[in-house]
Amino acid sequence: MDELAILEQAKSYRTVERGTMLAEAGEPLDHLSSVVSGCATMSRSFADGRRQMVGLLLPSDFIGRPGRAVSPYNIEAASEVTLCRFERRTFEQLMDRSPNIAHRMLVMTLDELDAARDWAVVLGRMSAREKVINFIVNLARREAAAHDGTVAEGPVQLHLPLSRETIADYLGLTIETTSRQFSALRRDGLIETPSAREVRIPDFARLALEIDDDDGGVIS
Repeated sequence: MDELAILEQAKSYRTVERGTMLAEAGEPLDHLSSVVSGCATMSRSFADGRRQMVGLLLPSDFIGRPGRAVSPYNIEAASEVTLCRFERRTFEQLMDRSPNIAHRMLVMTLDELDAARDWAVVLGRMSAREKVINFIVNLARREAAAHDGTVAEGPVQLHLPLSRETIADYLGLTIETTSRQFSALRRDGLIETPSAREVRIPDFARLALEIDDDDGGVIS
């Protein structure tokens, strides 16, 4: 039986509601999962009750890593989430026999490292306005990656998987500051917000240039 057939046989699906804990820091992970739909947050908690969000998990992102028995982060469903799950030991055994799967996991790990470095720049150097723009631009790119890999040249319609409060938490801002930045972007004609969870970008290239990002929407 080839590797794809084994994966197909080993996988199962699980759909959870918003607020469900998918993993807790320091706790064992019996399954490795790929996000099929929805959005989850990764965070670290401190002894005094504070929480720092360190990343978002969107469709095609992986939860867990082969060879790592426990989760380093708290992972919570920020919306309804559907997961494609694999029993850990089965996946690790298949990975040992399949160079293709091992290579793919290495690429994903390196992509995560790049994303972590980029995020350090966002948190440490960007203004509140730039943080919000960066969030919208990257979300549009991730959504486009599920299709042909480029953001459309015309108007872009985007669904926000997070509430304003969660976006603020993710960006390290207050909800008041985050709301003010969305309002300022609307006034400047850079975005439109038909509803609390919908953003329309009239000119994606113009928005991206606000953070000196002029690659035309190509997914790297």
